[in-house]
Formats: sequence, C-alpha cells, structure tokens
Amino acid sequence: MELRQLRYFVTLAEELHFGRAAAREHIVQSALSQQIQRLERELGVRLLDRSTHHVDLTAAGAAFLIEARQILDHVGRAAQAARNAVTSAPTLRVGIIDAGYDTMPQILRELHRSHPDITIHQVEAGTPEQYRQLADGRLDIAIGHASRTPVEVTSKLIRLDPLGVLVPDDHRFADLVGVPVAALADEILLLGEEAQTPELNQFVIALCRSAGFTPTIYEGTVESTHAAAGLVLQRRCVHCIPSSFRTSNPAGTTWLPITEPTTHYPWSLLWHDANPSTHIATVINSAGQVAQRLGWLEPVARPAEPPPGEDAPTAASPSDEPD
Repeated sequence: MELRQLRYFVTLAEELHFGRAAAREHIVQSALSQQIQRLERELGVRLLDRSTHHVDLTAAGAAFLIEARQILDHVGRAAQAARNAVTSAPTLRVGIIDAGYDTMPQILRELHRSHPDITIHQVEAGTPEQYRQLADGRLDIAIGHASRTPVEVTSKLIRLDPLGVLVPDDHRFADLVGVPVAALADEILLLGEEAQTPELNQFVIALCRSAGFTPTIYEGTVESTHAAAGLVLQRRCVHCIPSSFRTSNPAGTTWLPITEPTTHYPWSLLWHDANPSTHIATVINSAGQVAQRLGWLEPVARPAEPPPGEDAPTAASPSDEPD
C-alpha cells in the first residue's frame, strides 16, 4: 500500500467522480482507476460501488476513508515538523488547561517578555490529555498535579494555590473570613469538569474525607465560569475552585478560602525527561521569576494529618517534588 493510493482514494471519495478526482490529482483517469483497483486487491474488499454514471462508497470504503484521512493528516504533520526543525525561530509546544486557570498564562507572558524570539504554540487540553501528549512528544511542557503523572514525566512545583469556594453574597458563609472544611458537609459541591481536572476533583474529595465526611457532589456539568456562577446564584451548589481560577468574581458572588485546615493545590510544570527541547529550562526559569514575584511558593501551614487510609491533600512545600 502506497501513500499515493491513499491520497487518490480520499480525493475520489470526496469527488465521487473519476474524472474530477483525476483532474485534482493531475493524472489520467485510467491511472486513477488502476491505482484504486490495486488498493482494493491489496485490502481484499471493495471500497467503491461503480456504475456508468455514479460512484458510491461501500460500507468498507466509508470506514477506510476515516482511517486514510488520519494517516494522511499524520504524514502532513510529520512533514511540517521536519520543516519547522530547520527554521530559525525556536518553537515551544505548551499545554494549558483552559483560559480560566491563570497560572500557565502568567508564565507564558513572562516568557514572551524575556524571550520574544520563541514561538509559543498553546494547546488547550485537560490534564489527562496533557500527560498523553507529553508521553508521545506532542507537548514540550504542561501543567498539572505531579503525583498523578506517568513515571517518565519530570515535574517542578511552581505554585501552592489556595483552595476555596464560590458562594452567593447572601450565603451563610459570605461573612466568614474562611470556610472550615467540615462546614462543607452540609453543602452540594460543584467541582471542575472531570475531563479537564480529575486530579483536582480527587484532591477536593480526599480533603473532605480527611475531615470525616464524603461530600455531596453536584451531578450536572458546566462548561464555563459563567454557567457555574449561575448555578451558585440559584443556590443549587457552591463551586469549589482554587484561587487561580477566579480571575474576577461574577456579580453577586464571593470567593472564600477553605480553612481548618488551610489547603493549597500544588501546580507543577511537567515535561518528559527525554524531551530534547532546549527551551524547557527557559520556561522553568520564567515560572520561577513569576512565582517569586507573586509569592506562589511562600511557606504555608500544613493541614492536620488525615485518618489512616485516606489519600488526603496537603499544603505542599517546594521540597515535596523533584526538580
């Protein structure tokens, strides 16, 4: 099987006309027909139903078309990656969770300020997908919870992010300085999208269990901060989120830190230990400058020890993760 046969088949599947497909590929119609027949013989299936005036995909052809397009797309990306490798402008592929979390965007702004020559490609993906893309080389650096990463991924703690809850302004918590973890036992908690931040959700659940209760989780899902604030304002739940996600409180809501124990979510930069990129160290250095300027890693009190058997979160210190 040859790549040109895949390309000819995809073109013919799009045109469903041998003459037009041959013209697009700049070959004669008879050559196109021969290549398609050869492909069908190699596969042992008919990909097309042909008549004098009509061409249709068979069920096998429709299934093959999906995979053929993916193969050609991968080949195209591989060729582009090779061309990019010899260009003068250095590039960096960076994973971000979404625009709501401000840790990586702040680091990238610092990186752009100090190294404007580096071309940054931001890839928005949930933390599990970032781990997969780090492992197969599609990302150079990402962000997440280091305790959940694959063994081949190296980490550097960059932020201890205060965890809190978003509540309506007239909620019983609204006049508090902070919300004790135990007080959440009587609330319905809205967590993050499971596909985006499963580690954060597990962290919150473990925190509640360490305080002696299993939290009641809001069963629905939301895809935006605005939608989450709407549920909070309807008093259907309180939104459990770290401080980095609340760039500004939606009108009518208040964000309060969780206390007793005061809890911080540890964000780490993540990269594959075999990644050859020379710019990972540059990102780490930029992250360190932002962390120092904004106090992301200032010492914090550790929470009480959880009950035996609970994998409860802790207020991590910079020494908790490898450099």
